[in-house]
Amino acid sequence: MSDLRNRYWNTRVQSLSPYIPGEQPRDRKFVKLNTNENPYPPSPAVIEAIVKAAGDDLRRYPDPACTELRQTIAARYGVKPDQVFAGNGSDEVLAFAFGAFFASGLPGGRGDTDKAARPALFPDITYSFYPVYAGLWDVPYRRVPVRADFSINYEDYLKPSGGVIIPNPNAPTGRPLPAAELLTIAQYLEDYHDDDTRESGRVIIVDEAYSAFGAESLLPYIDAHPNLLTVHTLSKMGSLAGLRVGFAIGDAVLIEGLCRMRDSFNSYPVDRLAQAGAAAAIADTAYYDAVTAKVIATRDRVTAALTAMGFEVLPSAANFIFIRHPEKTGAEFFTILRDRGILARHFNHDRIADFLRVSIGTDDEMDVFLDECRKTAAGADQ
Repeated sequence: MSDLRNRYWNTRVQSLSPYIPGEQPRDRKFVKLNTNENPYPPSPAVIEAIVKAAGDDLRRYPDPACTELRQTIAARYGVKPDQVFAGNGSDEVLAFAFGAFFASGLPGGRGDTDKAARPALFPDITYSFYPVYAGLWDVPYRRVPVRADFSINYEDYLKPSGGVIIPNPNAPTGRPLPAAELLTIAQYLEDYHDDDTRESGRVIIVDEAYSAFGAESLLPYIDAHPNLLTVHTLSKMGSLAGLRVGFAIGDAVLIEGLCRMRDSFNSYPVDRLAQAGAAAAIADTAYYDAVTAKVIATRDRVTAALTAMGFEVLPSAANFIFIRHPEKTGAEFFTILRDRGILARHFNHDRIADFLRVSIGTDDEMDVFLDECRKTAAGADQ
C-alpha cells in the first residue's frame, strides 16, 4: 500500500504484524486439512436451537452477560456462572485476556514504576496470534524456546515474568503437557513477588482450544489456583467454527477483569443465534463425545500409517498432527499436496519450516491424504 494512504495510520497500526489465518479457498474444491475445523457436522440440537432463536427477538440486542450460555457451561464443567466468561470466539477472549492481565510497557500500564514491566512468556513455537495480541496491547514478551523434540520445559517458566500463556496441547505441534507441570507454573506465579516493581502475583493462561482431543484439562484446579485462567473454543470440539463462540473459566476476579475489557470495547459481542447454538452444543455431551472419539481414532490410525511410511509425526493430543516428510522440504510437500487437491498448513518459520500441520478429517478424507503421502514417500510425486 502506498504511503499516500497509510500516512493516515497511527503508530499502533503501523507497528502491527497481523495474524495470517489459514487459507479458505473459493476457487476450487479441496480436501481441506489446513484450519483444524471439525470434520463432522454440529449436533442437530444446535441447528434446532438456532432456528428457534431466529425470530422476532433479533430486533433486540442479545443478553450482554450471555447468562443462559454461561449457566450451561457452568453446569457442564462443575463451576459457578460467575467463573465463566463468553466471547466471540476464543481469539476475542484471548485478546481481552492479554489486555487485562499482562503488563503494558507504556506509561500508565501495570508495572509502570521506575523499572520496566516484566515480559509475558510463551513458547517460541506456538499459536502465532500471541505476539500479535502482545503488539496490540503493547505488552512486552519473550519467546521461550521449546526443546529439540518440540516439547515444553515447564521449568523455563519458573522465573520472574509478567505472566505466562501456554496452549495445552501446544499448537502447531500438538504436544501436551501434564497438568502437574502447568500447576507448578501456576503456583510459582501465584507466590510471585517482584521486588523491582513491588507487585505480587501473576496470571497463567492455559489455552485449551484442543484439550478435548486428549490433553489433561486444568478445569478441576480452578478453585485451588485463583491466578489460573483456562480458555476454550467451540470451533473445534463443537464443530462450530462458523459460529464464533469461545469462553474462559477461572476465578470470579479474573472473569470480572475480562468483563471490564469487554464492556470497554463491545458490550454485545455474542449474538442471539450464537448464544443459543453454543448452549445447545455444550449441553449435548453424548453427541460430541462420540464425534471426539471418532476424530481421536482417525488421528491415531493416520499417525501409525504415516510412521510406517517413514514420516516423522510428533505425538499429538489435538485434532491435528505435525509431520515431516522423509525427503521433501515442508514447502515442497505442501505444494505437491495442494496441486493434488489437499490443503495442509505450512509455517515458514525457523525450526518448523520442514513440517506441515495436518488437520484430522473424516476417514475418507484421510484415506485420500494417505494415498498421496504413499506416492510421495515412494518417489511418485511428479
